[in-house]
Amino acid sequence: MYRMMVRIRKFEIKVNELFLHGLIPGTIHLSHGQEAVAVGAISCLRTSDRVVLTHRPHGHALAKGMDPKRLMAEILGKVGGCCKGKGGSMHIADISQGIMPSLPIVGAGIPIAAGVAFAFRRYKTDGVVMSFFGDGATNIGAFHEGLNLSAVWDLPVVFICENNLYAVSTSIRSSSKLKDLAEKAKAYGMPGAVVDGNDVEAVHAAVKEAVDRARSGGGPSLVECKTYRHGGHSRTDPGTYRPKEEVALWMEHDPLKICRQRLEGKGYLTEEECASLEDEEVRVIEGAADFAMRSEEPPLELALEDVFS
Repeated sequence: MYRMMVRIRKFEIKVNELFLHGLIPGTIHLSHGQEAVAVGAISCLRTSDRVVLTHRPHGHALAKGMDPKRLMAEILGKVGGCCKGKGGSMHIADISQGIMPSLPIVGAGIPIAAGVAFAFRRYKTDGVVMSFFGDGATNIGAFHEGLNLSAVWDLPVVFICENNLYAVSTSIRSSSKLKDLAEKAKAYGMPGAVVDGNDVEAVHAAVKEAVDRARSGGGPSLVECKTYRHGGHSRTDPGTYRPKEEVALWMEHDPLKICRQRLEGKGYLTEEECASLEDEEVRVIEGAADFAMRSEEPPLELALEDVFS
């Protein structure tokens, strides 16, 4: 799990670098600082299980098994990407790894995740669906409809709220009276859990309980992971609305720092081994960036391929 968190951190830093060089069309939404949620939660799943992602999907896709080369090429809009360069940063997918097409519309994936879970139950599989969304999504209709139907039908879906305290620039304190958003689970008769979203082991433990429950027919759960993005909402957002003291406090509670200190403290890895691991992941990401930059631009006629109708 530590290696995957390092991979995600290095990947996002490289994406930011390529964006600043003008190599990425559109904008990007980076997940550095929130790695423990994606890794801790998705480590509870099988390849055949499904994840439904948001406009901030890079880390989750890597955690679910996507090839960094194909992901980086997609972000750069190249034909070697997972969607042949036609989706970009916010529209990625790899069904072979259980990664459903990501959805940038806030909360849109919640009822779709319920639909995929309904299909799993209808075809009598033991598959589980995991739906990721931010704190802002808990105030829209799709959240309430998706959770309610999932509970009524006992669907095998785990809802993961990545509460990074801000919906773009709106503080959750000004948009919800609840201290813990997981309390909303009570309204639908499902379990709700709150966990330190920067502690990968804590996330894994809480989510595993929810996944096991869903897989055994016990129905859905809501897990709120309290975390913090290190940057703004997107590349156009400097994040100046966040108090400096708050940012500094959360930077000290960095998920990679917490995990590394624990590994070294328990004697699982030495300081040198951690540094070597990080160097290995830098090489993986540099290789992905090189592959993406060498990949061809999609030809114009590719726009007419793979269409539904």
